[in-house]
Amino acid sequence: MSQPRRTSRLRATALLGAGTLITAAALAGLAPGTASASSHREAPGILGEPQYDNTDLYAFNSPDKANSVTIIANWNGFEEPAGGPNFFPWATDAHYDVNIDNNGDAKPDIIYRWTFTNSRSPKASDSFSGNGTFLTNNGQVTSLTDPNLLARQTYDLTRINVNHPEKTYTVLDNARPAPSFAGDVSMPDYRTLRNQALVGLPNGGKAFAGQAEDPFFLDLRVFDLLYGDQGTCNKEIGHDTLAGYNVNTVALQVPRADLTRQGSDIVGIWSTTERQSSKDKYVQISRLGQPLVNEAIIPYSVKDTFNSIPPSKDAAALPFVQKPELAALLKNVCGVNAPTDNRDDLVTVFLKGIPGINQPTGVTPSEELRLNTKPFAGQTSSRLGVIGGDNNGFPNGRRLTDDVVDIALQVVGGEIAGNPNDLGDGVDANDAAFGTHFPYLALPLSGSVEKSSPAAESGRTLLTGGGDEPPSGGGFPAQDLGLVAVGLLALVAGGAAARRARTSATRATAKA
Repeated sequence: MSQPRRTSRLRATALLGAGTLITAAALAGLAPGTASASSHREAPGILGEPQYDNTDLYAFNSPDKANSVTIIANWNGFEEPAGGPNFFPWATDAHYDVNIDNNGDAKPDIIYRWTFTNSRSPKASDSFSGNGTFLTNNGQVTSLTDPNLLARQTYDLTRINVNHPEKTYTVLDNARPAPSFAGDVSMPDYRTLRNQALVGLPNGGKAFAGQAEDPFFLDLRVFDLLYGDQGTCNKEIGHDTLAGYNVNTVALQVPRADLTRQGSDIVGIWSTTERQSSKDKYVQISRLGQPLVNEAIIPYSVKDTFNSIPPSKDAAALPFVQKPELAALLKNVCGVNAPTDNRDDLVTVFLKGIPGINQPTGVTPSEELRLNTKPFAGQTSSRLGVIGGDNNGFPNGRRLTDDVVDIALQVVGGEIAGNPNDLGDGVDANDAAFGTHFPYLALPLSGSVEKSSPAAESGRTLLTGGGDEPPSGGGFPAQDLGLVAVGLLALVAGGAAARRARTSATRATAKA
């Protein structure tokens, strides 16, 4: 897979990440970029904790395995591929959950829970750092058990039956996720590492955890006040802002009977992150069902609250859906004749499900990604999903190829409320191709991608890159370098002598 060339914006974000690393090297991962996406940095409370931040959720009927459902949940958005040396481990004090509501009451009936643990490499001196090295690997990594991989993790996957705890069981124990892609030199065949992280399940399903290319595609400048005014609203579009970034992902493919209840094929799905607050207590700090809801519907002042509550309390969000700010912006800034009040059509699409497609009987309005696990026959695939005539697409679940930004913009703009429109961000597909088999995601991008720069164009290498003369008045004169070296040697020798003297004195005291 070819690697996309970075834009200046991405390079700037990489520099920001490098600065963060220098000033806060103890952090587990780099701070992400300063934008927002489907759920990338969507609320003030989660901004500084990307390891716990749900970014996107996908659920669809598996195209290559009949009667099975695939669920993909992502965390830690805006992972710069070259963001070492810490890269992007999973948090070990968190529950990464996918919740299933199979009776429409806005409460979880089944929870799939991933918990991660740092494990010891044969070459490591402690649980997550190399033996005296700043690197996460000290040689080429060719397998998940390669001793050169110093920073490694394992995970447990548990299926929790909320209503019948006695039926809760461990699906996977000490499974190995694929590591962050350190680069082509460290991991020359990353596809092999991913394949080793694919795990078969006793029920015929599959599981995966690891890094992947971020599958969400959109032009994030929509948050720049919808690009400005009616003159520019539909001109400055078409740049996939997430091109070039990775995410941490978990994926699960299971028989649909594992999710549904008798008499209903429809399930509601949402992902959450619970962070450990005390020895035995975990607190929910992030949540995601439908894309773009917390970003474009929920006001800033209650975004953190929305992240902390279950769907059963979503009635409080009804006014924001019925009178959405986004519709007013589309009307006032872009001149779209979008209905701005009494938006029961949005309540149906985003909180209840569409009758005859994915609305369960007696549904409690709540923000969940609802999927009919029985595929509709005779559909022509459309990136616009249901509004494009394809009932197997968003908002009936969410496939990787569904253009949720265009769909959401058109629906909020009044597509099904008497105002047909062609709103869209000009990004109609992901920059990297998806696979045809589980887990379908594109491989993560490598930090080894070539970038255009004056240094690269001049043919300089790591061995020759520091050969320029220092600026006038800067650096040490050549004759002084020898004095500095002598001084450093004297300092080291003096320190060693002092340590020997202290050790001798201690031993003499002990003998006395």
